[in-house]
Amino acid sequence: MKVAIASDHGGVNIREEIKSLMEEMGLEYEDFGCECGTSVDYPDYAVPVAEKVASGEFDRGILICGTGIGMSISANKVKGIRCALVHDVFSAKATREHNDSNMLAMGERVIGPGLAREIAKTWIGTEFEGGRHANRVGKITAYEDKQ
Repeated sequence: MKVAIASDHGGVNIREEIKSLMEEMGLEYEDFGCECGTSVDYPDYAVPVAEKVASGEFDRGILICGTGIGMSISANKVKGIRCALVHDVFSAKATREHNDSNMLAMGERVIGPGLAREIAKTWIGTEFEGGRHANRVGKITAYEDKQ
């Protein structure tokens, strides 16, 4: 699995935690920033990562900002992206099993590094169930294709 990861200034610390986790898991990843402590615009990081996932260059993407909200909204504007904003382990598992989410967004000001690692580990390790859920995800894709 190849993962793209990025954060704005509000998610730098958790981004580093998730990079360490991916190294421990032996995953290939690429960090798309940001490399600053000053305010930046989250769409400048979310959209390029989402485009890389949508194109198939990366299997999945992880985005972190202060709340995860801005990153998830931005990523979901890219056709083919199903970015889930997650702040608990149950939702991390459910969004992979039921929604086949290909991107994960989290908020550093909402959760701590330990929980962020557990969420990411669960999300990375959970497969899509398919079945009745495939039909539902297919409806989302069909709608996107009409736009």
